[in-house]
Amino acid sequence: MDEDRTIKKISELRKTIEYHNRRYYQQDAPEISDAEYDRLMRELQELETRYPDDDIDSSPTQRVGAAPLSKFSSFSHPSPMLSLANAFFEEEIFEFNNRLKRMASVDKISYVAEPKLDGLAVNLIYEKGIFTKGATRGDGATGEDITQNLKTISSLPLRMKKSAQAAIPDFVEIRGEVYMEKEPFEKLNRRRREDGEEPFANPRNAAAGSLRQLDSKITARRPLNIFLYGIGSIQGISFSTHWEILQALSGWGFPVNKLIEQAPGINTCIEYFKRIGDMRNTLPYDIDGVVLKVDSLALQNTLGNISRNPRWALACKFPAQQATTIIKEIIVQVGRMGTLTPVAVMEPVNVGGVMVSRATLHNEDEIRKKDIREGDTVVIQRAGDVIPEVVKVVDPDKKGRKKEFEMPDKCPECNSEVVKLEGEVAYRCVNLACPAQLKEHIRHFASRGALDIEGLGEKLSAQLFDAKLIADPADLYFLTKEKILELDRQADKSAQNLIDSIARAKNPPLDKFIYALGIRHVGERTAKLLAERFGSIENLMAAEMEDLTIINEIGPEIASSIVEFFHEPKNKAVMKKFANAGVIPQKKEISNNAPLAGKSFVFTGAMKSMGRNDAKDIVENLGGTVQSGVTKKTTYVVAGAEPGSKLDKAKKAGIKIISEAEFLKLIGK
Repeated sequence: MDEDRTIKKISELRKTIEYHNRRYYQQDAPEISDAEYDRLMRELQELETRYPDDDIDSSPTQRVGAAPLSKFSSFSHPSPMLSLANAFFEEEIFEFNNRLKRMASVDKISYVAEPKLDGLAVNLIYEKGIFTKGATRGDGATGEDITQNLKTISSLPLRMKKSAQAAIPDFVEIRGEVYMEKEPFEKLNRRRREDGEEPFANPRNAAAGSLRQLDSKITARRPLNIFLYGIGSIQGISFSTHWEILQALSGWGFPVNKLIEQAPGINTCIEYFKRIGDMRNTLPYDIDGVVLKVDSLALQNTLGNISRNPRWALACKFPAQQATTIIKEIIVQVGRMGTLTPVAVMEPVNVGGVMVSRATLHNEDEIRKKDIREGDTVVIQRAGDVIPEVVKVVDPDKKGRKKEFEMPDKCPECNSEVVKLEGEVAYRCVNLACPAQLKEHIRHFASRGALDIEGLGEKLSAQLFDAKLIADPADLYFLTKEKILELDRQADKSAQNLIDSIARAKNPPLDKFIYALGIRHVGERTAKLLAERFGSIENLMAAEMEDLTIINEIGPEIASSIVEFFHEPKNKAVMKKFANAGVIPQKKEISNNAPLAGKSFVFTGAMKSMGRNDAKDIVENLGGTVQSGVTKKTTYVVAGAEPGSKLDKAKKAGIKIISEAEFLKLIGK
């Protein structure tokens, strides 16, 4: 590569990386994988080393992240929040250690090894033990002031505890990582899908998006967590090692990751890297590597920093869980709310131990940005180790590619008009009688979280619909065993079981029935609020905007969706059909004398005797409540097999922990 081409390449790389910095740090919507970003950064660093220029100071290699969003007040960090240099192979970890030994003229270096969480880095200011300010990392010098949102994280102390390890300093910057555990993340995404909202791509995006809410009430409803791992500037006390800092943080009441260990030499670090890598998929939160830090603070000071990185720390990245395959076809699926979602049908490929043949392409805008076409060879990954997604196209400039994908102007299921509403990225089918939507409505109505009609799965509900035996959920109550037996592969016993299960669903809990109706933006939580407020389905059907918006947590958008649903003539007809079938939803009346009245439960780990949803239903039927996370209001934490971090939180908070056997005894089983 000649000099002119190299200089041009450097300029292009800088622009590309700055673009991806904005997507990752400001918009919480990265377009490329961490591995691809690291490759671009490495290429730029190598080229800048060979061809330094006058613009080097403004290069993304010289700073961290991106500038703060204008919607938040800016915050100047008292001491810089630097990024970390990366290593991907054992040889690079050994070379890091050898380089430090040469610089420090020592034979051996002791480290502290930590899991590298995939979250959002924050800086917390405590003055005389009181939390006063909190900010994102931003560009390392200036971040976004998100103090109010950080205060909503229940695991973050607002006041430091007195500790035997260290006195409370007059002033201290404490660095940490805000994250979201996998299980609460999945629950949040299920709720977003049920409410007709776009799900988050992975826990990191969910955590970052939650912290960047202008309304801290929204942040408070998100299951955020935090681990603290270091300090910046400090006044009033001092430390000699990083390990001492971690012990002090723990003593002051801050959550510190239990997997952090002292490593007396580089071989121990390598063993730690392998061991944590093997544990990666079993942890309740996402990690993408481990971090090694020189333990001695005096040695850290001697080694110093280079541009955007401290010399004394290294991020050792795990291999990305990615694979390459070919897109055979791009199809469009229609969801329960009429949303059209493009899906890539691919040659099956193993990604992180799971065979993947389909991946969501999210929407047309996403396809355009990545220029994805049928026949392309693509890199895919399981986002957050769960959702398959297309990362990028391999060799997008090759000749003979098929034409660009275009969203259909007619629904692929019913041939009705497709619209794109102002301010939305999604296309929607406007036909309320669209077969795909109706099938999804029926499946949702019978699902576990709704009316839980046993035996009515996705295949059978589609069979009943295609045979014109049902056209909406209310038709289920007019089915007979004889009609079901007309279908292929239906036995007498299973048909009777289905009829019995439908009959048992004639007097469902009011909140379950409201949720089962599939009203846009009405998830399980909102359905419970509506049931408590209105007491009957008739009262809810008659409610107007002002009746709904006075309820805490229900805003104009949700209220409008509810009113429109019950004013729609076709929906009115379905509700009348429910009444004619004798379906009478019941408001759950909980006596103050109920066995678990006033008690709240948190479940962690797997239970042998029942599923999590069954346990939740039992607790609520006995007057108790179930929380997603541990708070001061938690009465019991029920610990099953392989419990997660909720157990540690409960121990720290002094909340009573009971076994599955003790829980069964408590509920009378």
